[in-house]
Amino acid sequence: MGPNVRIKSQLHEGYLKFVHQHERLSGTEIVHFQKLCQLENIKGFDLNLTAVHVLDCIGRHEPINSTAIAEMMELSKASITKITGKLLEVGWVTRTQLNDNKKESYFRITPAGKEIFRLHLRLHEEEKERFFRFLDQYSEEELRTIQHFLLDYSMELEQRMEEGANP
Repeated sequence: MGPNVRIKSQLHEGYLKFVHQHERLSGTEIVHFQKLCQLENIKGFDLNLTAVHVLDCIGRHEPINSTAIAEMMELSKASITKITGKLLEVGWVTRTQLNDNKKESYFRITPAGKEIFRLHLRLHEEEKERFFRFLDQYSEEELRTIQHFLLDYSMELEQRMEEGANP
């Protein structure tokens, strides 16, 4: 086995470890978010992370309709209908109609929803800062190589998904 194959194998093993660690961390994210809601005295939070991300999408783009949310989040319209129904039920969003379009419903976040929205934004900013601190150990040239790899591999995965191959 040549040096090129050896390093490719090591990169593949490292990539798999990264994916598994990321999955494990993602699994704890909602628990962490729930604890922060308790610390921030936000009552009634028992939704999943996808619902938080839908709320975030609404908060960033309000007023927004179900079709636009589904497209932006790459989820089915049925999923968005179910999630927005829960968000309406807990009082974190409202549904309205714009004056010029009586057929389509649009969502906005309520003051209670804004609390969740702001907390979610804060968590993303903290995660971004943590990521930037981690990247400080790399030179600009190394960062460009990492960027190049991530863009290329993301396109590779997207192409495989479009072709119907195993993602």
